Amino acid sequence: MITFKKVRWKNFLSTGNTFTEVDLNKHGTTLIVGENGAGKSTILDALCFTLFNNGFRSVKRDQFVNSINKKDMLTEVEFTIGSKEYLVRRGHKPSIFEVYCNDTMLNQNANKADYQEILEKDILKMSHRSFTQVAVLGSANFTPFMQLKTYERRRIVEDLLDIRIFSVMYDIVKGKNRTLQGELTEINSEIKVVNERITGLNNTIKSLQENKDKKVNEFKATVEKTQNHIKELLSQIGVKEQEVADLNATIEDGGDLKQKLDKLLLLEKSIEDNRKKIRNEIEFLQNNDNCPTCKQGIDENHKKEHGAERTEKIKELEDGLKDIDAKVRSISDRLEEISNIQQQITTIQNEIGVVHSEIVSNQKYSTKLQEEIENLQQESTNASDYEKALKDNDKLLNSYNKNKEEMVDTAFYYDTAMKVLTDSGIRTRVIKQFLPIMNKLINKYLASMEFFIDFNLDEEFKETIRSRFRDDFAYANFSEGEKMRIDLALLFTWRAVAKLRNSVNTNLLILDEIMDSSLDEAGTEEFLRIIRNLTENQNTFVISHKGEILYEKFDNVLRFKKDKNFSTIS
Repeated sequence: MITFKKVRWKNFLSTGNTFTEVDLNKHGTTLIVGENGAGKSTILDALCFTLFNNGFRSVKRDQFVNSINKKDMLTEVEFTIGSKEYLVRRGHKPSIFEVYCNDTMLNQNANKADYQEILEKDILKMSHRSFTQVAVLGSANFTPFMQLKTYERRRIVEDLLDIRIFSVMYDIVKGKNRTLQGELTEINSEIKVVNERITGLNNTIKSLQENKDKKVNEFKATVEKTQNHIKELLSQIGVKEQEVADLNATIEDGGDLKQKLDKLLLLEKSIEDNRKKIRNEIEFLQNNDNCPTCKQGIDENHKKEHGAERTEKIKELEDGLKDIDAKVRSISDRLEEISNIQQQITTIQNEIGVVHSEIVSNQKYSTKLQEEIENLQQESTNASDYEKALKDNDKLLNSYNKNKEEMVDTAFYYDTAMKVLTDSGIRTRVIKQFLPIMNKLINKYLASMEFFIDFNLDEEFKETIRSRFRDDFAYANFSEGEKMRIDLALLFTWRAVAKLRNSVNTNLLILDEIMDSSLDEAGTEEFLRIIRNLTENQNTFVISHKGEILYEKFDNVLRFKKDKNFSTIS
């Protein structure tokens, strides 16, 4: 289990040149409050940046540096795993990346990417995506499990079940098997050559007096046949390479489409924010008769006129959102099509590799035959020379056959291992064992939130949702508050599964503004009850705008505020 102890930062985002430190293992529940822009969510960015070199929010590395001081940005995270104490330190301007274990810095001979891989795979044993699914639930810049694609969901669960190692093992075995197949092709060619040589020697011994030119011509014919076969193989390669070129030409728009998709998603978020703002203005006009600034009454016609204008504007924005959604779906479909074409390209390139191996084998065979031709032309009529050569080749053939037998056995084991390690092999069996536990936990947590639906994930991590009357639902059918309950149930389930597997288990849970937008008063009370009941021996941090009404419900309160344009904790 990873026990996070402290996080600290300076010159990070809106924080000044003095360390801001938060104790992550002191209080069971901590409320983080403050006005918009005061720096409440900085703790999330500091944790993610320090551990994974990526912020929780989509912020470029240079933008993390405080815009006033413009240098000496530094973040640190302390945590323990078992008896080992770790400190991760990361900074920018100047660039710093250090990992300490029991006060000793780990060797930095590796490049930064490999050093980061050591931190994630060997120490934390979780990725940025896994961390945000198990330790964080946010209202912005966060993709809930239910909104991830199928392969992304599988990656998360494989991390939780600590079975990603099977993927690594599969890649290793696949690589070794590819090398072994090449060696088998080569040794088969060697055996073929030796057999030809032995046959030739036997024939030579039996007919030393026969015309050697006839034998030479036979070998030359075989060489010519082999060379013709090589030409045919080269022609096949040309065809396949043209296929690859043609397929590559059909996916040149891939990079542009990804950029377009990112821009559309940003535009969609901007329109959604604008629509929310206008709805708030309509609600204000509907619920207020006096101006809060001048205290004068608001004319009813004025309210109707402005309300109608804003209603029309919302309709325009919603039409825009529909248009964007259609474009996003179109681009996503095209990207999936491009992915399929890339898989076709990989398959063809593998086929080209096999043909190349066959060409090499035939070239070796042809060279061997040329040598035989030269030997025949220079050989003595003394039979003893041929008998000795025959014995030597018999020994060589036995050695080759023995090596081939060992290779065939090894290839069988590799093939069996690959079948076991595929998605439909041992990983699926492990997932099958845990799926009933996951579904049971999900429904248990949903019931504890008084949300009585039947929620089930299948082996592909696609959901089936039914009401108590067995009506089918989709995640998108539910209100934001109901979606939040589903997201919470999944988060608590992943934490429980991680604890069972001792994989990405941690004491830390951070909930970013989830009570502010999607939970009403009753939902908030229910949520707080769940937090107290389901997160025992955990350290839960809740970031909220609700302020004083929540103070007494938490063990500790941290208030972020701006002082001379710098964020501080009071």
